[in-house]
Amino acid sequence: MLHRAALPGRRKLLKPKPQFRKFSFYNTMERIGLIAGRGNFPLLFAQEAKKAGFYVVVVAVKGNAKRQLRKYADAFFWVDVRHFKNIAGIFKGQVISKVAMAGQINPYFLFDPAIMNTPDVRDFFGVVEDRRADTVFTCFVNKLEAAGLHFMDSTSFLSAYLPGTAILTKRKPTPEEDKDIQFGFKLAKHLGRMDIGQTVCVKQGVVLAVESIEGTDNAIKRAISLARSPIVLVKTSKPSQDMRFDVPVVGLKTIKNLPCGSCVAIEAARTLFLDQKEALILADRKGIALTSVSFSSAQ
Repeated sequence: MLHRAALPGRRKLLKPKPQFRKFSFYNTMERIGLIAGRGNFPLLFAQEAKKAGFYVVVVAVKGNAKRQLRKYADAFFWVDVRHFKNIAGIFKGQVISKVAMAGQINPYFLFDPAIMNTPDVRDFFGVVEDRRADTVFTCFVNKLEAAGLHFMDSTSFLSAYLPGTAILTKRKPTPEEDKDIQFGFKLAKHLGRMDIGQTVCVKQGVVLAVESIEGTDNAIKRAISLARSPIVLVKTSKPSQDMRFDVPVVGLKTIKNLPCGSCVAIEAARTLFLDQKEALILADRKGIALTSVSFSSAQ
């Protein structure tokens, strides 16, 4: 008896091999993009996004972002501020539609001819009304959203770092400091309304420093040079704060820069407090009072 395979005209039937799709986080994780500037804010955002189960693609601005960000990124790209137009292409190539922006961009590039005379940068600033933070960042975000990206609230995943109304340190503000806090809140809100800054330094009803392009740390230094003693620092959000960018931030560096015995008041639920554990330990050691206040209660 002949085996079937030996019969003339018969083709041997091959059993098809099963097809397996390779497992990949690319296919299973929701993807999010991060445009990273200065400070620890981008690091914290990337860490918390990873904890929430996101695949994180970081576009880091050269000369601003920290190299440590690589540790928390599934994909990482450097971009020069002069080539900001490449950002949309990078995210599209990584199949990213949701994007967040965290950390400041050094504002002094506005006075660097090598950057400002770059055709793309020159064209961008040729259509903005002025060069205040809200004006510039709103135009930047609008351009990227027109390219198909959607910008998220930059405090997404960070609710634990937005303190509610509370006294956060062992020391409470004194009655005199409370008066300065109320005074400072009103000033800071006016400052934010004009998109100049978010921080004021006061003492006994005297305005020592108003934050502008130089940032909070340099405003503190100016205030100290005048007061030569503890000061009251007040930081608030802008009345029409766009939470997609330029969110007010304090942290360990803020406490390091302040004289012993100073007082810090931040707007509750609207100000990011980074490096909380280390900052509070140092604040208690330096006798600094740190309070988180709602704007209504400060009026």
